[in-house]
Amino acid sequence: MSVNIEIYTWSSCPFCISAKALLDKKQVNYQEYPIDGDDIEREKMACRANGRNSLPQIFIDEEHIGGCDDLYGLEAQGKLDRLLKK
Repeated sequence: MSVNIEIYTWSSCPFCISAKALLDKKQVNYQEYPIDGDDIEREKMACRANGRNSLPQIFIDEEHIGGCDDLYGLEAQGKLDRLLKK
Protein backbone atom coordinates (compact mmCIF):
# COMPACT_ATOMS: atom_id res chain seq x y z
CA MET A 1 0.00 0.00 0.00
CA SER A 2 1.41 3.36 -0.98
CA VAL A 3 1.37 6.38 1.24
CA ASN A 4 -0.56 9.50 0.18
CA ILE A 5 1.62 12.63 0.38
CA GLU A 6 0.23 16.09 -0.30
CA ILE A 7 2.17 19.35 -0.28
CA TYR A 8 0.82 22.87 -0.69
CA THR A 9 3.40 25.13 -2.31
CA TRP A 10 4.20 28.54 -3.75
CA SER A 11 6.39 28.28 -6.87
CA SER A 12 9.16 30.66 -5.76
CA CYS A 13 9.21 29.64 -2.08
CA PRO A 14 12.68 28.35 -1.09
CA PHE A 15 11.17 26.30 1.76
CA CYS A 16 8.74 24.64 -0.65
CA ILE A 17 11.57 23.84 -3.04
CA SER A 18 13.64 22.40 -0.19
CA ALA A 19 10.77 20.24 1.11
CA LYS A 20 10.09 18.88 -2.37
CA ALA A 21 13.82 18.17 -2.80
CA LEU A 22 13.80 15.99 0.31
CA LEU A 23 10.71 14.12 -0.89
CA ASP A 24 12.34 13.69 -4.31
CA LYS A 25 15.50 12.38 -2.64
CA LYS A 26 13.33 9.82 -0.83
CA GLN A 27 11.93 8.86 -4.25
CA VAL A 28 8.31 9.11 -3.14
CA ASN A 29 5.39 10.35 -5.19
CA TYR A 30 3.45 13.31 -3.90
CA GLN A 31 0.55 15.47 -4.97
CA GLU A 32 1.58 19.11 -5.20
CA TYR A 33 -0.97 21.89 -4.85
CA PRO A 34 0.61 25.14 -6.11
CA ILE A 35 -1.50 27.90 -4.62
CA ASP A 36 0.38 30.98 -5.87
CA GLY A 37 -1.90 33.95 -5.25
CA ASP A 38 -5.01 31.81 -4.66
CA ASP A 39 -6.41 33.11 -1.36
CA ILE A 40 -9.35 30.70 -1.41
CA GLU A 41 -7.11 27.63 -1.71
CA ARG A 42 -4.79 29.04 0.94
CA GLU A 43 -7.75 29.37 3.31
CA LYS A 44 -8.73 25.75 2.61
CA MET A 45 -5.15 24.68 3.28
CA ALA A 46 -5.07 26.64 6.54
CA CYS A 47 -8.24 24.89 7.68
CA ARG A 48 -6.63 21.52 7.04
CA ALA A 49 -3.40 22.69 8.70
CA ASN A 50 -4.97 23.75 12.00
CA GLY A 51 -4.73 27.44 11.13
CA ARG A 52 -1.18 27.42 9.79
CA ASN A 53 -1.01 29.40 6.58
CA SER A 54 2.73 29.43 5.89
CA LEU A 55 4.06 27.40 3.01
CA PRO A 56 4.71 24.62 2.44
CA GLN A 57 2.18 22.59 4.38
CA ILE A 58 2.64 18.85 4.15
CA PHE A 59 0.23 15.99 4.81
CA ILE A 60 1.02 12.28 4.89
CA ASP A 61 -2.05 10.02 4.78
CA GLU A 62 -4.23 12.96 5.88
CA GLU A 63 -1.97 13.59 8.92
CA HIS A 64 -0.73 17.17 9.08
CA ILE A 65 3.08 17.04 9.21
CA GLY A 66 3.68 20.79 9.11
CA GLY A 67 6.14 22.78 7.07
CA CYS A 68 9.64 22.35 5.71
CA ASP A 69 11.36 22.54 9.11
CA ASP A 70 8.95 19.94 10.48
CA LEU A 71 9.67 17.61 7.56
CA TYR A 72 13.44 17.97 8.00
CA GLY A 73 13.00 17.53 11.76
CA LEU A 74 11.32 14.17 11.18
CA GLU A 75 14.20 13.24 8.88
CA ALA A 76 16.79 14.21 11.52
CA GLN A 77 14.96 12.12 14.14
CA GLY A 78 14.85 9.10 11.85
CA LYS A 79 11.04 9.15 11.77
CA LEU A 80 10.36 10.27 8.21
CA ASP A 81 11.17 6.96 6.53
CA ARG A 82 8.68 5.16 8.78
CA LEU A 83 5.94 7.61 7.83
CA LEU A 84 6.74 7.23 4.15
CA LYS A 85 6.60 3.43 4.30
CA LYS A 86 3.45 2.80 6.35
